[in-house]
Amino acid sequence: MPRCLSFTVARDRCYRRAFLAAGLRSSSTALADGATVHCWVPARPDPSRPPLLLLHGFGATAIWQWSAYLRPLLRAGFDLYVPDLLFFGASKALGPDRSESYQASCIAAAMEAAGVRRFGLMGVSYGGFVAYQMAAMYPAAVERVVLCCAGVCLEERDLASGLFVVSDMGEAIEILLPQRPEKLRQLVRLSFVRPPPVMPSCFLWDYIQVMCTNYVREKTELIHALINDRKLSDLPMITQV
Repeated sequence: MPRCLSFTVARDRCYRRAFLAAGLRSSSTALADGATVHCWVPARPDPSRPPLLLLHGFGATAIWQWSAYLRPLLRAGFDLYVPDLLFFGASKALGPDRSESYQASCIAAAMEAAGVRRFGLMGVSYGGFVAYQMAAMYPAAVERVVLCCAGVCLEERDLASGLFVVSDMGEAIEILLPQRPEKLRQLVRLSFVRPPPVMPSCFLWDYIQVMCTNYVREKTELIHALINDRKLSDLPMITQV
């Protein structure tokens, strides 16, 4: 589908306008190792409002994950910081490190560059893994942390034992990085409490072309780094509540 007729591109523009209307602006931070972190930050930061950092999941970007929650969180009194994780949206890295601890260090560096020294933190799915690492690595910065749908206690052997709907890494990658409509349907049905009853293939192909074809190799490496040799005994302790 041509980009000028793309439903996904049109939806993306709507989400961007929603972020702008909510008082956020687009900002990019270049880090010393060549990585770039894109983040939506308050256009007019208010010191009286507690900063809240929101980390998206694997199947989304910052604006697709959090657009519906901007207004309620702003009404609750937060200043919002909403980054794209590396290899999602406009964030990228040059080096080979694909660990969630590296993601955490890059997001922490971007927050420091924005002048935010202490903040609350919420992570969804893969973003929850990164949020947990941030809480462990930067206890002086992360005041509180909320993890949503993030199986940080996952071990690699749990896949083979039948604990999840997939039995190996290959199946997980096919769902998390869908390249065919049937895999995207499966991802939606696993991710939503009330998935759409009808998902036409033409719209799914459009979404895949726009959202799922960039950084496929790097995102595959992120999944491998997340799961390979993962053991509960290696999980660091956190003290935030």
